Amino acid sequence: MTETPFDPKMLEALVCPHSHTRLRYDAEKQELVSEAAKLAYPIRNGIPIMLVDEARAI
Repeated sequence: MTETPFDPKMLEALVCPHSHTRLRYDAEKQELVSEAAKLAYPIRNGIPIMLVDEARAI
């Protein structure tokens, strides 16, 4: 079973739930990165998991 890819156009509508700032897509790590909050939100099966409790500190 192949993983569903993330659509980078989603970045236009998404912001960090913690800092309310724009996110950067890291295709290699499959994460959305908030530089302001220093958090990386995982993308699973093409769906960004926008929960602070699920985010990785960077």
